[in-house]
Amino acid sequence: MAEITEVAQRIEPEVQSLGYDLVRVAMIGGTSDPTLQVMAERPDTRQLNLSDCETISRRLSEWLDANDPIEGSYRLEVSSPGIDRPLTRPRDYSDWAGHEARLSLKEPLGGRKQYSGTLGGLDGDRVKLTDKSGAAHVLPFSDISSAKLLLTDKLINATAPLSTDGAEHIETVEEE
Repeated sequence: MAEITEVAQRIEPEVQSLGYDLVRVAMIGGTSDPTLQVMAERPDTRQLNLSDCETISRRLSEWLDANDPIEGSYRLEVSSPGIDRPLTRPRDYSDWAGHEARLSLKEPLGGRKQYSGTLGGLDGDRVKLTDKSGAAHVLPFSDISSAKLLLTDKLINATAPLSTDGAEHIETVEEE
């Protein structure tokens, strides 16, 4: 099986040609039921709707069938990164500065592998984070094994759907 990073590099132009940004590509589910998970977003809204997922899925299905970069059978799953999205690219740390996140490092730094706090953006190739005690941390981006935003009211407000299509069909009931 091709390395997942190689697969991601190869499918990224396909996703970009449709006008979307690739957020993450992962193989999940183990060897008995593997799923190629592709997360993408619209660059202008940082969201995807069902139609966007269908568009990307159709293009990638055709491309994957034609190029066959993965041995064996697997399922393709295309989705939005969601509200508590993974942070996979350096720009994510700048884009989501001011929001809370949890980061895991590949190897301990200062005796710790887990850090949580408010993102402070980037300083070169290092991620700035302030924990709840007010301690500032600067973590090399290359040392981060995984990171995701934490669900907070601030994040919910920042990621409220930008489209109100269909809102006119929502019925409200007034209490007497």
